[in-house]
Amino acid sequence: MVDSLKKPDVAQRVKQETLLTPRFYTTDFDAVAKLDISAMEADFRAMLAEFETDYNREHFQRDEAFEAEARQIDPQWRELMVEFLERSCTSEFSGFLLYKEISRRIKDRNPLLAEGFKMMARDEARHAGFLNKSMADFDLALDLSFLTKNKKYTYFKPKFIFYATYLSEKIGYWRYIAIFRHLEKHPENRIHPLFKFFKNWCQDENRHGDFFAILLKSQPDLLKGVVNRLWIRFFLLSFCLTMYLNDRKPDNLYSALGLDAGEYALDVLHKTNLDSGKVFPLILDLDNPAFRRGLDACADINLQLEQTKGNKLAKLPLMARLGFEALKLYLLKPLTAPQAEMVR
Repeated sequence: MVDSLKKPDVAQRVKQETLLTPRFYTTDFDAVAKLDISAMEADFRAMLAEFETDYNREHFQRDEAFEAEARQIDPQWRELMVEFLERSCTSEFSGFLLYKEISRRIKDRNPLLAEGFKMMARDEARHAGFLNKSMADFDLALDLSFLTKNKKYTYFKPKFIFYATYLSEKIGYWRYIAIFRHLEKHPENRIHPLFKFFKNWCQDENRHGDFFAILLKSQPDLLKGVVNRLWIRFFLLSFCLTMYLNDRKPDNLYSALGLDAGEYALDVLHKTNLDSGKVFPLILDLDNPAFRRGLDACADINLQLEQTKGNKLAKLPLMARLGFEALKLYLLKPLTAPQAEMVR
């Protein structure tokens, strides 16, 4: 029998908001509908042709071999896999809800853009459903309708949605392909058959990232000026911190897969950072030794925060220290991306 995640011991873990919890988003749909994407129309149509081909239509299927391998998972990895599946399914479902709603709300006024969001919503729903089926391997299931009604929705302006989703999709690509390539070389470390699907999965993520790259390039005003550059730095750092703080923990899924979590995170962040330089006018100086020291300081403070277990008084000084360390990272001089001259 499959337990619902409405159960207090699991449901509240998914529902509660923390610094690193995947969130649900909403935006100004009217502003998105008014976007003029004509400057990149040919690129959008080429991307839609890729979406319509739907390379992964039949890919995310569980067969008897999958079921048999899933039942053999070592009990010591159970909790780590459940945590990974919860976060990943929540994140994919969050993307589905956002993309679906954008498509629905703009389809009459901006049909080309709406179709792109519709196709991405299809992919995200497929991912979330496949992850949720894998939850059943642990006698659990995310109640997605419950999450839809009970998770808080965070409002972001469209440009912030575009910055965030572009980075989220690109970082997803580099995360999944790094794991897939590692497990190709070390299949003995593949603790669950889900990881066999990461190559095709990351290709979906990459296409989504390319869609947002085209969208951002079609709106050059979102990439120009001092204020936008400061916001871009903020989002680059936010994603960098979120990944590093999540991954660099004593007990983590990556060690179960035979990866060094810290080195894995840094490798993914470097590749995502360089990739983002194809769109953004600046990137983070991740090779600066002060940046690595700051990341480690933030990760150490975050571990202390998790150990306070809801003690608000104990959290306050730690939150202040974490904010101070993050500010020092933000103030480190960024690097000019190779294409920066194109958007000035």
